[in-house]
Amino acid sequence: MEKGHSRSIDPRPKRRKDKDNPYRLFTVGAASSEPHYFIEFKDGSGTEHCLEIEKPLFELFDQFELDDLLRLNEVDRHLDMRELSNVPIEESEQSSKQSAELTALRNLESEALHSAILRLPETQRRRLILYYYGGLTQQQIAEQEGCARVVVTKSLSKALRNLKIFVG
Repeated sequence: MEKGHSRSIDPRPKRRKDKDNPYRLFTVGAASSEPHYFIEFKDGSGTEHCLEIEKPLFELFDQFELDDLLRLNEVDRHLDMRELSNVPIEESEQSSKQSAELTALRNLESEALHSAILRLPETQRRRLILYYYGGLTQQQIAEQEGCARVVVTKSLSKALRNLKIFVG
């Protein structure tokens, strides 16, 4: 793509980005039957590049930007709440330090939970990990596995019951 080409055709709103985000995404002809997707970045030597990429790759980068924006907003909200607090930062940091005893106890509990998860049947374990650790919804898991959401719901319930038995 030539430099200086009008990018005002891109229907996506301008987003705030992390200072470490090295690229910029844009589309040309998004409303047409043949849209084009681009990524623009500087390489390690400072040379600018603009490459046309396939839609799935564009969508991955786009989702990464949205996830990054979500993280930035969470950090901002956390900082805003801290500024509203009357507790000095030193006191807040002091109260958040954990004793060695508490840390050891949490590590033991975490190990027990991981061992229990490994004892689950493969399907329950996979769905539990996707739901609780992967952040997928039950519907997304169902779509990914080609089954009904209610099947995933029942599987997760059974996995939780089994974990309670395994952990004791």
